[in-house]
Amino acid sequence: MSNVSRQPMRFRSRSYMAFVLAPEPPIVEWLAELDSCLQRAAGFFVGRPTVLDLTAVTLSTSAIEHLIAEFAARDIRIMGIEGSDPATLGATLPPSIKGGRPVGSMDVPSPLTRGKPPAAPPPPPKEPASLLLESPVRSGQSVVFPNGDITVLGSVASGAEIVAGGSIHVYGTLRGRAMAGSTGNARARIFCSKIEAELLAIDGLYTTADQIDTSLRSRPVQAWLDGRAIVMTALD
Repeated sequence: MSNVSRQPMRFRSRSYMAFVLAPEPPIVEWLAELDSCLQRAAGFFVGRPTVLDLTAVTLSTSAIEHLIAEFAARDIRIMGIEGSDPATLGATLPPSIKGGRPVGSMDVPSPLTRGKPPAAPPPPPKEPASLLLESPVRSGQSVVFPNGDITVLGSVASGAEIVAGGSIHVYGTLRGRAMAGSTGNARARIFCSKIEAELLAIDGLYTTADQIDTSLRSRPVQAWLDGRAIVMTALD
């Protein structure tokens, strides 16, 4: 039997740029407009991650399957679907996704611009270094802020999720999941006024509810990373 200890599993977060296609009724005319764009720039979507936004339309499962097939015939591969009930998608369609942030739009190049280097996009607006949430985070809600700290003035419900690139401060009860240092910040910390968390993670290392010392339960605590382990102490 090997005595070599296994290193704790580490999770990382990473962002990718994806195009979003948002069909509008009538779908037939929208597809015709898409074909017109593709005639001007054949292969524009080939090899590019693409998300299908169905917010503006209401489609059945079979209608979504037909639309996905129409995209595949145009060499457009859909990696995920937003704006639709996950129950409608079933097991055969791309997964339901959420939480994307708009970063601007891009025009399909015309024949006059084909072959020329694309113009540099305008610089994105400067993101704040912290995110303040004045309302409680409800069950099922996910808040992701990779650019800095997250501060919650209320509580975080069971089944909710907070993911920050920096530290996390919860002035109420922390019952859900809190993941700090998600972009690789080992100095990030987690603070809360009352700890009843389901999971805590810092820089990809995590601890679950059954690993939290019972003497710390329902007390204000802070958590930080000490080597390869998460350490927690009471604040009162």
